Amino acid sequence: MMVFPPRVVTAVLCAAALSLSAVPAFAQGGEQKPAEQPQQQQQPGDGAKNTQKIDELAEAAKTLGGPAGNAECVWLGRRVVSLLWRDDLDTAFRHLDLYDRFGCPANHIQATFRCVVRHGPFDTKSPESLNGRVHACWLSPDPPNGEGPAATTARSPARR
Repeated sequence: MMVFPPRVVTAVLCAAALSLSAVPAFAQGGEQKPAEQPQQQQQPGDGAKNTQKIDELAEAAKTLGGPAGNAECVWLGRRVVSLLWRDDLDTAFRHLDLYDRFGCPANHIQATFRCVVRHGPFDTKSPESLNGRVHACWLSPDPPNGEGPAATTARSPARR
């Protein structure tokens, strides 16, 4: 009776596993048909939506300048503010981590969210109304009547 060392047994098992994994590749044959890709039906408004998004990013870059106008900051920042408005805090904070990682200004998120909240409730059934408000506040987060932080309500003292 022959006794094989564990290394030889392991090597034989690995070789067998590798040779068995190559069998399906041989079974496919020589002629391969190219994979059929489903035809994507482009909706008539898709090109307009993409153009609108590009225009919004270009407008933000021109209006804001600096890091708040960078495309990645605009996209992530507007998304964070929308998620905060919808009370999806977990997802908003994950996006906020990415926003910070790109070197985007955190105070712009705060100012934009403050602007969205100051405008009060709106038609929540239309996603365009939220997106439009977030975009307008992203471009100009300061209140239009010139009231600054000093004119806001006084903070209550911290409780201990």
